[in-house]
Amino acid sequence: MECPILVWMLSLNRDVTTEEYDKCFQLVRECAPHARMAYDCTSIESFRQIISQMLPLLMMRHRRISRTKWKDCETSNGKHWIEQSPDDMPPEKFLQSMIGYHLAYDNSLCGMVMTQGRQRQVINIGLGIKQLCVEPRGVSVAAYAESFAHKLTPLELTFIAPELGDEVVLRRLCILLSLKAAYIKAVGQSRGFDWSRLEFNIPNESARGDDHPLQGWEFRVFKAQLGVQRSGTVIEESYQCACAFFRGTKESKFIWHDNAKDLEAWVQFINIDQMIKVIPKLTA
Repeated sequence: MECPILVWMLSLNRDVTTEEYDKCFQLVRECAPHARMAYDCTSIESFRQIISQMLPLLMMRHRRISRTKWKDCETSNGKHWIEQSPDDMPPEKFLQSMIGYHLAYDNSLCGMVMTQGRQRQVINIGLGIKQLCVEPRGVSVAAYAESFAHKLTPLELTFIAPELGDEVVLRRLCILLSLKAAYIKAVGQSRGFDWSRLEFNIPNESARGDDHPLQGWEFRVFKAQLGVQRSGTVIEESYQCACAFFRGTKESKFIWHDNAKDLEAWVQFINIDQMIKVIPKLTA
């Protein structure tokens, strides 16, 4: 069975009030208790974590599945999947109804990638998001890229040589980092994993782990453009995104999406206002 990939992207397009934070926190505490969030209405990091946990709730609401009819499950290495109630569902359909998902965020963009099928088919899925900007502000692109050198292989470092120019270096660096993050999360590796054990040969569209070919993977690479309001000013932000999903095919495949029309079929963008508006419906 072909497991379709769907992505939800939530733009933190404006600042939130304490009242809005409280509504989101109470919703997650009630409907996603597995998330175990600490309350901190002054922390944007806390809000990113909370509102990301609302994405599975929204996705299931769109499928018209009551919150009482599904449960969030987790493997020993932290991979999540949603199991629906087997009531009124034929056994074969129930087996194919498992939803594997992964949540990720960076700065103003929170995302969820998901797919449906048998449990063993759907859990190895991951999402990587990396904003196309340097940090801290004002640092050179060359210095920023150098700070990630320990996460890259000698071959990958040749793809971001300073002489290629700042724009190319930053874009390629963010592609490499988002791909690695997506794969690492897809396989459920721990925080201490050595990123340089992975190598993405972008020109050859191939990937290796511990110097062995990564076979059977589908990698999707795309960009997200946001307009976010900060202190009364709208700021344009760009993000490099990547999905990794193990399909078990003989070869690995890279799919590049270069325009918005390509994304319409499988990526949905929403913002804070849309999410907060539906909070009362997400508990049903």
